[in-house]
Amino acid sequence: MAAFDAWLGSASILLIGVILLGSMVAAGVVGRLMRDWPAQEPSDEAHGGYVVSAVLGLLALLLGFTFSQAISRYDTRRALVIDEANAVGTAYLRAGLLAEPHRGEIQSVLVRYAENRVALAQTAAPANKPLLAASDRLLADYWAAVARAIPSAREAGLIVPLVNNANELVDLDAARKASRRAKVPAPVYAVLYVYVVVTAAILGYVLVGRRGRLSGGVFLALLALVLLLILDIDRPTGGSVRESQEPMEHQLAGMRPAPVSAASTAPPP
Repeated sequence: MAAFDAWLGSASILLIGVILLGSMVAAGVVGRLMRDWPAQEPSDEAHGGYVVSAVLGLLALLLGFTFSQAISRYDTRRALVIDEANAVGTAYLRAGLLAEPHRGEIQSVLVRYAENRVALAQTAAPANKPLLAASDRLLADYWAAVARAIPSAREAGLIVPLVNNANELVDLDAARKASRRAKVPAPVYAVLYVYVVVTAAILGYVLVGRRGRLSGGVFLALLALVLLLILDIDRPTGGSVRESQEPMEHQLAGMRPAPVSAASTAPPP
């Protein structure tokens, strides 16, 4: 199952969609062949609708459960971006109350850390490994800078706020890493795959006529689309649906020093 989980996280969404849709179409064809041979008894027609209703009802339950899990994890990742952006901004402002050189040292590290976090969220695995290592180094640099600033912080009465900020950033870093590893369990996707293939076979067996086959085909295509959407949301480092980094980008824009214009540096007349 670990290999299946790794494949789900690295394989192309298009490839997974082709495999999924192809499996469902093949299962539907098998279901139709089973209906035609041996000949169906007349009493079988009365039970087909009940079977389809029960199967589709359970499928809706499974899809709703899986979609809810994926969205919940996405919302958690988005909330952590906001929390981390606020923590970085607060740490930057508090560092501004320190005397030099500690003020500039801590603020410089925080700017580089925020830039790294934005780049990290926009880079898929495994290309993000250097950025992860850089993030850990910047956190260590931040801690070291805070430790060197303790005498200055004592004079300003900022020891507790500075240390609390450092602790908060470390905690949020661990939380964001954990949230990016937390995905819908691979066995859930395996059960869903088996279930949708069996559902396609049942539809192929029950639906008759040109209109029945057409409606069944449209349903299978929509079903594959929903499953691919769930899988894409559940890919924190490789999907197209990712949490917005706008809070951190907005915070970063306020942390970077504004360029000094020529008019502001010109000597007074």
